[in-house]
Amino acid sequence: MNWKPDWGLRGRMALTMFLLFALYIVFGAVLLQFRGLGVWAAFMGIFLFAQFFFSDKLALYSMGASVVDEDDGPQARKLHAMVGRLSQQADLPKPKVAIADTRVPNAFATGRSQKSSAVCVTTGLMDTLDDDELEGVIAHELAHVKNRDVMVMTIASFLSSIAFLIVRWGWFFGGDRDRQNMPVIVAIIASLVVWIISYLLIRALSRYREYAADRGAAVITGRPSALASALLKISGRMDNVPKRDMRDTSEMNAFFIIPIKSDFIGRLFSTHPSTENRVERLRDMEREMETV
Repeated sequence: MNWKPDWGLRGRMALTMFLLFALYIVFGAVLLQFRGLGVWAAFMGIFLFAQFFFSDKLALYSMGASVVDEDDGPQARKLHAMVGRLSQQADLPKPKVAIADTRVPNAFATGRSQKSSAVCVTTGLMDTLDDDELEGVIAHELAHVKNRDVMVMTIASFLSSIAFLIVRWGWFFGGDRDRQNMPVIVAIIASLVVWIISYLLIRALSRYREYAADRGAAVITGRPSALASALLKISGRMDNVPKRDMRDTSEMNAFFIIPIKSDFIGRLFSTHPSTENRVERLRDMEREMETV
């Protein structure tokens, strides 16, 4: 496998994390001026470390997914064989394999490092794709692990969530109700600014990392057309998935291979580039490989 480091992705991850941490240093300084909010923010910081060390288990739990062994049935054996073979091709330790029982056709990778990663696919995905397409999707998720962008997205998403929760619940930590509430208002406004900026930074990084994972999957399998076909099938199948299943899985949007569809505003600030653009780039890669 002719794997080349994606310096564009690495640079964007480094810049995003630097800007986010700089933003949160200022954010923390503001919160520490107010006793109630400062204690609450410190308490949430503990959960940041929990998120870092247990992110894979939390992500699988939120999807209702279970880690499977090779002897857990034909689907499990098939997935383990694919993941094992593709991991060797990608020069990666074999990640844990998990299956989520949902009709939403999707997949995601999670974990804080290459050695503690997990790849999860849904039953809806296995019912939708053929073997070549499924390999393309799994290779895409392994490319995320190879690029180490899963950890960055996990940390960045959690930091953004802290700011959002303060915007939503900050009034409850205002201390004495008889005093002026101006400090609380200032803290909530600061949290709102932090959340908006971090939201935009995460979206910008997330879109680029999907392109990078698509390129990585094409390199791992040598078949860009298989992933392109899978993306088109998944995107088309989304319209037939019940709305309840969509709502139950939408919180994992940033980590899915294709996000849950939404309205115009949702697409404008989507975590992913459009399926059409991704497919076009994959077809360009296919043509380049054919001419070599």
